[in-house]
Amino acid sequence: MTTMTEASVREFKMPDVGEGLTEAEILKWYVQPGDQVTDGQVVCEVETAKAAVELPIPYDGVVRALHFPEGTTVDVGTSIIAVDVSGGAGAAEAPAPAAAPAAETTAQPAAETEKKPEGRQPVLVGYGVAASSTKRRPRKGPQIPVQEASTAIQTELNGHGPAAPAAPAPPAAQERPLAKPPVRKLAKDLGVDLATVTPTGPDGIITREDVHAAAAPAPEVVAAPAPARTPAPAPVPTYDTARETRVPVKGVRKATATAMVGSAFTAPHVTEFVTVDVTRTMKLVEELKQDKDMQGLRVNPLLLIAKALLVAIKRNPEVNASWDEANQEIVLKHYVNLGIAAATPRGLIVPNIKDAHTKTLPQLAESLGELVATAREGKTSPAAMQGGTVTITNVGVFGVDTGTPILNPGESAILAVGAIKLQPWVHKGKVKPRQVTTLALSFDHRLVDGELGSKVLADVAAILEQPKRLITWA
Repeated sequence: MTTMTEASVREFKMPDVGEGLTEAEILKWYVQPGDQVTDGQVVCEVETAKAAVELPIPYDGVVRALHFPEGTTVDVGTSIIAVDVSGGAGAAEAPAPAAAPAAETTAQPAAETEKKPEGRQPVLVGYGVAASSTKRRPRKGPQIPVQEASTAIQTELNGHGPAAPAAPAPPAAQERPLAKPPVRKLAKDLGVDLATVTPTGPDGIITREDVHAAAAPAPEVVAAPAPARTPAPAPVPTYDTARETRVPVKGVRKATATAMVGSAFTAPHVTEFVTVDVTRTMKLVEELKQDKDMQGLRVNPLLLIAKALLVAIKRNPEVNASWDEANQEIVLKHYVNLGIAAATPRGLIVPNIKDAHTKTLPQLAESLGELVATAREGKTSPAAMQGGTVTITNVGVFGVDTGTPILNPGESAILAVGAIKLQPWVHKGKVKPRQVTTLALSFDHRLVDGELGSKVLADVAAILEQPKRLITWA
């Protein structure tokens, strides 16, 4: 039987599976202590602030220990699993304790142990400190004669106690203050005792100014404010656990809350609205579903709305930008990573389609389908949610007309799409039932003026009203 050494145990630490993430929650362990693992095998699933991610182990061996149970939030860089990479011969055995070395006692010569080094003294780190060469300055104050001090000490040692201090000499009789008769009369009239006046005249004579100064009221002494009372500790709130359920804020919900608060109170939001007749767009959706080039692809109104927004950005490229507060610069982006807000069981996430501006309509439909399917499965990677430039949120699927969306941090605009409803609409001079929706565009007013934001929203509406503009404007 072999004994496993500590050198054969490898600790696998929680990695940073995204950019700047600091923690992740362990959702599920796929292995247990004693299991054999191979390089690249998935050992657990964790949920970061952005997505659920499976972690593979980077070496072969036998699992020795799982350091955290499921449901624990662990900081990035903390070891979460120990693996014995020695071959697993003794994975289940505890390492043998090392034999304690025999105690050795070496007698030191008395002279050597008592001798103190004159140079640096030994300390825990470094060479120690040098012996001080400074001398104390003699104390100031009355010096007791040596003979008197010796006598006092000997008297005390003999049991007679310290000698009683000599009685102080009686104070000399106070002399009469020097002042001229007019000054004395002034002092009497003002009720000033000349004995309390500090003279400033020649030869210690009290002057009229001295009397007036003594008669002046003393400056008011401002009392120090009373120390503030320490507030009593707030009562600990009590909760009705039978009628309330408290859910810890973590994972996607925590990340969403932080991002929304940061965006709402950093970027000055402006939201504009427009109601548009999308009847022709809805007819085009039905036609595309029958097109052989779109077979097997997800075709819906969101596809054409996304294409309309991409064309509007091409016509108004200044809207595709971000605000760099640190460098005080506006960053104009020559690419469009189109974000699509998706509601998942874990919360709201916003993955984006990289370089959406370069994609044809079938390619855009394929990317949208993959994005939605991955989000529903909870498999969206952190990389898919980074680097977005503009976003679309489709609140119409919940039956609402529109909303005032909050910008995704680092982006300049977000388009909300409301429900498409059959409504009375004036068409060609007559009131007819038409399919109508309301669009809302929120933008960062630091870098997008009202004119620019209005042009972008108007272009999207115009394309959805006349979808042939997808060709003429593109």
